[in-house]
Amino acid sequence: MNREDIKEFLPHREPMLLVDWTEGNGDGIKATYHVTGEEWFLRGHFPDFPVVPGVIICEIMAQSCTLILGDKLKGHTPFYAGLDKVRFKHMVRPGDTIEVSAKPIAIRGSLFVIGAQATVEGKLACKGELTFYLMENGDLAQ
Repeated sequence: MNREDIKEFLPHREPMLLVDWTEGNGDGIKATYHVTGEEWFLRGHFPDFPVVPGVIICEIMAQSCTLILGDKLKGHTPFYAGLDKVRFKHMVRPGDTIEVSAKPIAIRGSLFVIGAQATVEGKLACKGELTFYLMENGDLAQ
């Protein structure tokens, strides 16, 4: 799926849509995001040595992970419920393409635990277990 296809599943929009491409299914998914260097989160982090903040790498992984849920996302919004065993191993800089791979670990009703890792040119940048809760969009107004 490209960005326009992804928008049918994720509620995120620019500048917070952080997935360019994805493929896979409920068994596992691969996704990418290319860091152009023009992103808002790089403006002050750091002016003379731009590095993608770890929290943004986690968000890139999170958006990629939730796409595993496919049609279950329609009519729902995924919210973080936890981040576990997160480790940062390699910096991500402008010009890098982040490749995320993810697989489900556990599903308990509307709670999903997904294992993910982000790499750049084959080097592990970040890994962790991400937990999401799917809330029905009708419940968001309450």
